[in-house]
Formats: sequence, structure tokens, C-alpha cells
Amino acid sequence: MGYEFWKRGFDVVASLVGLVVLSPVMIVVAILIKLEDGGPVFYRGLRVGFRRQEFRTFKFRTMNVTAEKAGGSSTPDDDPRITKIGKFIRKYKIDELPQLIDVLRGTMSIVGPRPEVRHYVDMFTEEEKSILSVRPGITDWASIWNPDEGAILAGSSDPEKAYMEEIRPEKIRLQLKYIKERSFWKDIVIMMQTLKVIIK
Repeated sequence: MGYEFWKRGFDVVASLVGLVVLSPVMIVVAILIKLEDGGPVFYRGLRVGFRRQEFRTFKFRTMNVTAEKAGGSSTPDDDPRITKIGKFIRKYKIDELPQLIDVLRGTMSIVGPRPEVRHYVDMFTEEEKSILSVRPGITDWASIWNPDEGAILAGSSDPEKAYMEEIRPEKIRLQLKYIKERSFWKDIVIMMQTLKVIIK
């Protein structure tokens, strides 16, 4: 029984425990989102995951219901599409909590490269395609390096260009680093470092 077996076992247990323990917080957030504008609680964004399979991820909706028609996938903190409750839950990464459902379903892992939209995946070089050889995750080295992409993109006249030039190259480098060095111990280190970043 190797790394992948133990990793999947940990994912199932951790996601179940997380959903149970955090359910009171998630219920309150869901109610606040619904009360603000009456729209759906979840944002079901289409992402590319393990072996190029597409899936719809679970995240708390932080933007208005017409957001996808009014802008790109790169979202600065000052984006007018973000709702009032959305600003709060994005700041504290609460919008990511429903992804524990994706982990339980097996489309994601606790630790792994963040899933991307098809547009960015289609840009992968042959080397970068190895990122799709593992399940995407809620956190990884890139998430620790840059826990708030929106803050970097804030004030930019072209968020998509800023993402491509200032964020994506290092993000890809760190994701490739994870692929080459991954182990159960490294996953534990990444989770501990992530908690440290969130607390700070």
C-alpha cells in the first residue's frame, strides 16, 4: 500500500471530519449569501482535473449572479462583481470550504495543484501537462506562496495580463515542484504551512 492509497484514505477521512466540524459555519455562510441577493449559494465553476477530466467544483459564491458574463476568470480584490459577503469570505478563504465535497467525491485532494479553467490548461507545455497527472487540490506550494491573488491583481487595468505575467509563471513552477517531490510527508508540511498562512 503506497502513497496514493494513504493519500486517498486521508482525503476521505479529513474531508468527512472537516464537513462535519465546519458545517455550522458553512450553514451560516450559505444563509448570508442567499439573503444578500437571493442567488445560488454555490459557484459551480468548470475546471480541468486529474487526467484532463473536467468537473464542476463547489465553492461559496462570492460574486454577483452575472459575473461570468461580465468579466474574465482572474479576479482582483477590487472587482465590482464581488458581493459584500463575498469580500468577507474571500478574505478568510471561507469560499474554499465547500471544496471538501470535491475531495470526498474524489475529483480533488486536500493537497495538490489548484485546478485551472480550460483556457489556461490549453496553454500547458509538454512538461506542464504532468500537473494533470495528479488530483488537483485545495492547497499546494503555490497557494502558500501567493495566498491572495486578488490583492496582487487589485488596481490592474488588465487583470488577465497581470495574472499571466506576475502570477502564472511562478505558480506553474511551484506546481511542477510539487509533482516532482510529492510524498505523504510533503503533503503534511504543506497543510501545516497553509494553516500558518491562514492564521496570520
